[in-house]
Amino acid sequence: MTETNDSNTPEEQGEEEVSHGHGDVTEGERRSIHVRFVRHAESRNNQVYRDARFLFRGGTPSFDKDGWINYVNTHRSHDPTLSEVGRRQRDKLADFLVPHLINQASEPVRVIVSPMRRTLETIQPTLQRLHEAGHAAEVIVNAYYHESEGCHDKDRALDGMTPDEIRKDVMKDVGDNMSFEGFPSPTRGWYVGRHRAETRQESEERASKFYLWLCEYLDQQLACPDASDIFDAGVQIQGEEEEHEHDKFSQRFRRRRMTVCVGHGDFMSLVLKRIIAGFGHCIEFEGTAHRSAFIHYNTGITEVEYFGQGRFLIMGHNQTPHLLDPTSYRDLRTGGSLKDGWTYLMPTDELLQDNQVVAMHFDDDEQVDDFVKEQTQAMKALYLGSSSASRTTNNTTQTSHSPSPTAVSNLCVEEDDDDGELVDARRKKKVSFFVKRGQQVVGCATYDEVTGHLSQVVVRPSVAQNTQVGDALLGAVRKHARKVGRSDSLYYYCDDDVANNNNNNSNGSTKSFLEQMGFQEVVDEADGVSPDDDDDEARPQKRGSIHRLDL
Repeated sequence: MTETNDSNTPEEQGEEEVSHGHGDVTEGERRSIHVRFVRHAESRNNQVYRDARFLFRGGTPSFDKDGWINYVNTHRSHDPTLSEVGRRQRDKLADFLVPHLINQASEPVRVIVSPMRRTLETIQPTLQRLHEAGHAAEVIVNAYYHESEGCHDKDRALDGMTPDEIRKDVMKDVGDNMSFEGFPSPTRGWYVGRHRAETRQESEERASKFYLWLCEYLDQQLACPDASDIFDAGVQIQGEEEEHEHDKFSQRFRRRRMTVCVGHGDFMSLVLKRIIAGFGHCIEFEGTAHRSAFIHYNTGITEVEYFGQGRFLIMGHNQTPHLLDPTSYRDLRTGGSLKDGWTYLMPTDELLQDNQVVAMHFDDDEQVDDFVKEQTQAMKALYLGSSSASRTTNNTTQTSHSPSPTAVSNLCVEEDDDDGELVDARRKKKVSFFVKRGQQVVGCATYDEVTGHLSQVVVRPSVAQNTQVGDALLGAVRKHARKVGRSDSLYYYCDDDVANNNNNNSNGSTKSFLEQMGFQEVVDEADGVSPDDDDDEARPQKRGSIHRLDL
């Protein structure tokens, strides 16, 4: 993502000295490299899967799974060539890329390509035309960038092409500036030493490795302050007044450093997720509820700007400007629809591991993953109001258009205490609990070790009827309460004012949740104050009901 600096507003940027990209790097300059991710053209395997879907009624109630598997195993190749449609797509891609790169990219154009035949065949005409036009290109065949699962036939690993085979069989007439990254041996195939198809977890790990490699590759280029083709492209200089940003073919006054990465639909998605989120926030595990993907048509292009140190701007996703001819649009725009099989990346509801609900807790002094903090904060802001997301307050409100939370509570008016030291001491005794299902936070609560009261309790409406979530959340609170020496009861205050401000009848769902979890309403409001409550702060001041759960 882009760098954010609160002290660098657009107005202030205009007052800074700005370099024109000729070696003078100044503080306010944001130099970047343009990067294109391009999916390969349609392969024969893509055609096999598409034909199998129609022949065996894929996605319908009458799906012939056995027939589909037999057909795919018979016709699928471990390293397929392009289909007839794919060869037309790659020529259209070259028609677009060649004049664009010649007129707007500096030399050499950097090309990173998977070692699989279909990606090599996709970019070969572009490289050949550039070579014939005398426009230099630097090609890196990167073995880290192959498609998920690797090179295999019916789960039996095959070696893949060697560097010599790639040069002689596929990448002919493209110039001599070609290198090979990640190959186990200069004389052996890129997948040698494997015994089976790559697992999903191994694909994820390799995506992290390639993402790191790519950032380092680009960072090394950005580290050269004298590179005249790396500059702040957001600043217009004299001579560029008539240039139009969306004109991809006219000559530019300044040509830019450009990199083209030619890869595969699924693995590109894994890499792009790391570009969006960085490390640790995008890993997929089988059966988890959180999963996202980026889909590309064959030869679809995603454009990004790289500013160094892991900072990206996504400029466009899955674009096909070379396939806009109305006479061929329908036939050539392939591989990017739901019916092309991408829905299979999403696990069905029955396969989600709902039973693997994890409850954890932390206090203000402990570290917790940022994605957990962000989701917990968002839940409180959505269901409790923005003020409750940052502190416990008796002024909680909820907008009428927000989804109805399962449980809302509010207790202990800390900000009204005149004794600041007491407030700080009490806050240190508050422990936050959260429940995760996969990578999703589905419930949270705050427990006061001093008073025994729960506050800021939220369970997402979509899991309200899943008793495992409530049991995990309250079970963790109970266990912690006993650990700190509280063996009496948990108290929970349901605020009528919050419920009445919500058109979705929050009060009813809250009480239903409390009853489901074993809480009982306390008739005498005074009974809702724990024996440890020596001041009036813990006593609710608003209309509502107090609920108690004996430990």
